[in-house]
Amino acid sequence: MASVWVFVEDADGVPSELGLELLAKARQLGEVTAVYLGPPVAESFDTLGNHGATSVLASDAGSRLPSGPLAAALAEKMETDAPDLILFGQAYTDRDVAGRLAVRLGVGVLCNAIDVRLADGGVQTDHEIFGGSQVVTAAAMIGPFIVLIRPKSFPPEPAGGASPTVTVLDLPDVGGSEADVVESHAEEREGPQLGDAAVVVSGGRGLGSAEAYELIEAVAKPLGAATGATRAIVDAGWVPYAKQVGQTGKTVKPDVYIAAGISGAMQHLVGMKDAGTIIAINKDPDAPIFSIADLGIVGDVHKVLPQLIEALEGR
Repeated sequence: MASVWVFVEDADGVPSELGLELLAKARQLGEVTAVYLGPPVAESFDTLGNHGATSVLASDAGSRLPSGPLAAALAEKMETDAPDLILFGQAYTDRDVAGRLAVRLGVGVLCNAIDVRLADGGVQTDHEIFGGSQVVTAAAMIGPFIVLIRPKSFPPEPAGGASPTVTVLDLPDVGGSEADVVESHAEEREGPQLGDAAVVVSGGRGLGSAEAYELIEAVAKPLGAATGATRAIVDAGWVPYAKQVGQTGKTVKPDVYIAAGISGAMQHLVGMKDAGTIIAINKDPDAPIFSIADLGIVGDVHKVLPQLIEALEGR
C-alpha cells in the first residue's frame, strides 16, 4: 500500500478545512500520515484520525516562521520514512513548504491540481485550463511526488477512523532561512466567511465605483451571504484582497453565487464556476459570465440591485 503524507495547518485551533479535503482524497490512495502544523491539541489529532490519518507528524513552530524549518525537518524525516506522495493545498504556507521541500529533495512540484492518482509507477494529476473548459493530465515519474491541490476539489467528509499515533517532529534551526514573527494583525471580519458561505454575492468593475460596493453588502445582508469581488476592483483598491474570488484569490463553491457587474474574465470564472446556481447581472448581453450562468439578468446593476434589495428586505 502506498504511503501518502498530507500537510494540514492549524486554523483557529482546529485542522483547516483545506487539509481535511486533502485527507479525504489521500485515504483513497494509501495509508495516510498527516503532517500537522499547529498546537499539539488532542482534539485536533482526533479530528485528523476521524478523517483518515492513521498517524500524525506533529510540529509547532511557535513564533517562528514555519516554512523553512518544517521543510528541513520533513526532508530529514523522509530519509528513513519515505512516502510515495505528499499532498499540499494551493495555499500560502502549503506552497512555501512544498517549494522549499522540493529544492531539498531535488524533485519537481505539480501545482494547482484538481485530482491526483498513483499509476504506472508514477503520479498523474488533472488540471483545468482555459477557465475550466478543458482538463489536461500531467505526470511525474521521479519521486517522492509533491502535489498541490486546489481548494474545494474534494469534500472534507469524515471517515470514522480511530485516534492516530502521534510523533513529534522537531523543527531544526535553518540558519539564514530562520525568521521570527514579531507582530501579526487579524483582519476584522463579520458574517459568513467567503470560503465557507452557502451564498456569495460578488461585485465587479461594472459597479463603477468603490462606493457602489455598498449595494453588494446590502444584497448579502438579508441573505446571510458572504461578499466577494473580482481581481479588477481589488487591484483598484475598492475592496481588500481577502474578498477576491478567482485564480489568484479564493476558490468558492457555494450553493448560490450572485455575480453583479462582473463580465466573466477567465481569471474570475476559475474561482466560482462550480457553484450550485450562478446568477449573473450585467448590462452587456454578450458578457462571458452569461455562458456559465443558470440565471442571467441583462440590466444595469444600479437599477437591478436596489430592486432586489427592496424585495429581500420586504420578505
